[in-house]
Formats: sequence, structure tokens, C-alpha cells
Amino acid sequence: MANNIVVAEANRLLDASLGTAGFAAPTTPMKLALETSTGTNTAAGIEVTGGSYARQSITFAAAASGSAANSNSITFTALPAATITGVEIYDSSGSPRRAWVGALSASKTVSSGDSLSFAISSVVVTLA
Repeated sequence: MANNIVVAEANRLLDASLGTAGFAAPTTPMKLALETSTGTNTAAGIEVTGGSYARQSITFAAAASGSAANSNSITFTALPAATITGVEIYDSSGSPRRAWVGALSASKTVSSGDSLSFAISSVVVTLA
């Protein structure tokens, strides 16, 4: 799902793996954001606003075969009426660092007050 690494994050990983710069780890916990217009690897999408919407913490199992999946279930509650098209993953620093972006396999329309959940292993990030 969130299978597109953001260019700035890719550059940080490349620099660290090639020895041209040290890698500064993101500030945890990582946060999952819902988008009404999915971003790209160079530009953020349009994040949901209103209702009781707030980014939710997301944790990941150790990577295997170039992929990692969420290890916790995630629920957004009391959402505003919206059509969710994608997600983005940020760290939780004071100036959040956007790391991953991806479209949902199918858009999800929610009504005011609805909840939206993601099961364990449903948010997968891939580098390979």
C-alpha cells in the first residue's frame, strides 16, 4: 500500500548506505495519515481534516525480502465525511518527516462519525 518511498527519504538512505552521510533515524512513533488526494514521492497529498481525525501510530515488523508490514492494528475514529484515496507515513518530530506514500487499493468513502481500520499486515512498505 504505502509502497512509494519519498525522494528525500530515499536520498537519506542512499547517502547512508554509500557512506556519503550519516543516517538520522526518524523520530518514533511513526504516524499513519489518511489522504483525500494521494501524494507522490515528491509532493504531499491532501490530508483529511475535521471530525476527530488525527494521525495514528503505526509500528512495523522487521523487514524481510525488502518489505515490512504494520505490526499493529490501526483505527481512525469519528472521521469527517470524506473519500480516502491513500495514506502517508510520517515520523512524529516537531517538523514531521514524510517517508512513505501510497494509494489504497480502492478508495474508501466514509460518512461523518465513521471509523476506518487497517488490520495487521495491511500496510506494507517495499524497497526491493
